Amino acid sequence: MPHSRLTALIPFLAILGSVTCLGLGTSWAKHTLFPLVGAAGTSAVRVGFSALLLLAFWRPWRWALSARDARTVALYGAALGAMNLCFYLSLQTIPFGVAVAIEFAGPLAVALLASRRALDFVWVLLAAGGLGLLLPLGHDVSTLDPGGVAFALAAAVFWATYIVFGKRASHLHAGHSVALGLAMAALVVVPVGVAQAGSALLSPAVLLVGLGVALVSSALPISLEMVALKRLPPQAFGIMSSMEPAVAALLALVLLDERLDLVQWLAIALIMAASMGSSWMAQRRARLPAAVHS
Repeated sequence: MPHSRLTALIPFLAILGSVTCLGLGTSWAKHTLFPLVGAAGTSAVRVGFSALLLLAFWRPWRWALSARDARTVALYGAALGAMNLCFYLSLQTIPFGVAVAIEFAGPLAVALLASRRALDFVWVLLAAGGLGLLLPLGHDVSTLDPGGVAFALAAAVFWATYIVFGKRASHLHAGHSVALGLAMAALVVVPVGVAQAGSALLSPAVLLVGLGVALVSSALPISLEMVALKRLPPQAFGIMSSMEPAVAALLALVLLDERLDLVQWLAIALIMAASMGSSWMAQRRARLPAAVHS
């Protein structure tokens, strides 16, 4: 039925919109804001404005929040803030597409930890192979900055944490959890940005661009992700999110002229294949009990 098909497409369209907005906004921020306020300052205006926008739009104080849900949202928001900060710090020294591919180890780990069968080791090997091609593990440390890689790996850890606690908070209204989560993220990120950039954050140009970046690369993508998480298990979220490294690399090529070599493109493809494979298997196993009892 057309309506059923449209409903089934909602999670895919939400994630596609999310990764595209995120890539556009991050490319814009790196090109425009990094030279003015640095990575931490850029993260501060992005997350700070995103929090203000969503607090004003959703007015989350209208909904009651239990103590347990408050703790979950606080952890979700703290992970979100730390993820944003570490990711932007990684972009100072490594290409956007490569940083996303490394960071993608986070949601990939969530999908793999939910897997149990021998075939799942294939996805582990694919992911390890992709990361091995990207990481400067002694074979040619000049290709990628170790500090940038470390920040991208830290962002991966926080991304996995964000998915776990985001799923636990998904029973709340999306606007409720996202607005409060971003407020918590701002409490984590803004002090670091102020310490780095100081009064430069108050420049009219920075504030104007920061508002646009916040809307495109935080407020819209995070809201769309919560729409998807409400309709998907974490494993399925992983398979649909696997398009993000390729989207990021393509946008960085077009908007930032960041060119990757063949090995780096191969690494991104391996990581995407690992995520898609592990998440597909998890979804398939989840459907089997229903098919048996139908």
